[in-house]
Amino acid sequence: MTSRSTLAQIRFGTGLGVRAQAEDPDQILRRLQGRDLAADEFPMETMQTRVADALRLHELRRARHESDAAQNSFTNYRREFRNRVARQLGTRVARAIWTEDGLRERLTWFWADHFTTVPHRVQMLGRISAYVDMAIRPHVAGNFADMLEAAILNPIMIRYLDQDRSIGPNSPVGLRRGASLNENLAREVLELHSLGVGANYDQRDVRQLAELLTGLSVNTDWQMVFRAATAEPGAEQVLGVSYGGDEPAELDDLRAVLRDLALRPETGRHISWKLADYFLTDVENSGAVDAMTSAYLESGGDLSAVMAALLDRPEAWQMPFSKVKRPFHFLASATRALGLDPEEVSRAPLGVIGRVVQRPMAAMGQSWQGAQGPDGYFDDDQEWIRSQSLAARIGWAMTMPSQIVRSLPDPRQFVDTALGDAASDDLIWSVARAETREAGIGLVLSSPDFQRS
Repeated sequence: MTSRSTLAQIRFGTGLGVRAQAEDPDQILRRLQGRDLAADEFPMETMQTRVADALRLHELRRARHESDAAQNSFTNYRREFRNRVARQLGTRVARAIWTEDGLRERLTWFWADHFTTVPHRVQMLGRISAYVDMAIRPHVAGNFADMLEAAILNPIMIRYLDQDRSIGPNSPVGLRRGASLNENLAREVLELHSLGVGANYDQRDVRQLAELLTGLSVNTDWQMVFRAATAEPGAEQVLGVSYGGDEPAELDDLRAVLRDLALRPETGRHISWKLADYFLTDVENSGAVDAMTSAYLESGGDLSAVMAALLDRPEAWQMPFSKVKRPFHFLASATRALGLDPEEVSRAPLGVIGRVVQRPMAAMGQSWQGAQGPDGYFDDDQEWIRSQSLAARIGWAMTMPSQIVRSLPDPRQFVDTALGDAASDDLIWSVARAETREAGIGLVLSSPDFQRS
């Protein structure tokens, strides 16, 4: 019988391993609400650092034809630039390996997907991780309104959904150029980030919110700015509430509409359903969503209260594990179980990160920071175990451990390290009869027992 300790670490954490994680609801929530030790131990480069790096790279690129030394400087700096971008993925894996606060990592992955951004403009390369660490990670145990505001008003989101190209038709710039309104950000705020598909809003609300959001832009230092000359003048009504006045809306008005959206009952239910579905199966037949929605609304959007309501549900502690791990989750939990040194992982160069994590993720169907659209990666578990992606998972499990672990453990011990008392009798029997250590380790990591949470 699977213990609550094992279940907690697998379902709500980053997996079993040498370093234990929180094992009961009180301990899980206490660590979640405490200091973010993993981010302290493995810091991510800031947006300012990434902007400075990009500026330096641009300067060296322009000067590279002046001499052989200038060309070498450009080549070396570009190589280091790419390595540092790759290390962002290494840092994310290292945190999952090192942490005792696995729920924080899992929630960061969830919310980064909820507020998906993709580097579809060259200037965004290498900056998505800084966005996640700055706008999302600090709020995973806080208030949803704070996270919504931080994510939507971030330069990365503004650039990703082309909000900086949205011009109020009656603004000074709009009247002079005949520029057009862009509804991308407004539509995704309502449809994906807050109320959800099918909630009680219509195209007029989308249009009015889009007009209210005009003026949002990004300056050359990659800071969010408000440009009144591009903002639509006059009041706008969103869901029956008026924002702004005769003058163009300002940032206070934008913050007000986001906070109002965060407190809507539809938002509470949408967020609760997504979180429940992320951790549990058969959500529609569970009382978890109702309990979580009540906690959300009663607390004014306190995400810790929502998670406490989930952890208090009996179905949160029932077996079997049946959610398919997404590729990054699988790789993170596998490297944790294998006992990789998180310091070495965080410093690994581009070639190693590409071979061990980035390219395998893509082969399994989850390109690093490469969701197909603002709705993020697949919600349907079956999408992750189609024949080609499943073959990639099995291939990694059978071949990669021997390449990244100096001395493979005895598979009979490893099955306990990786799964504890969640390992099935059939798996234990098969592992004990594996012909080689490589085969035994591969059997554990490719098993349904390990592939699910």
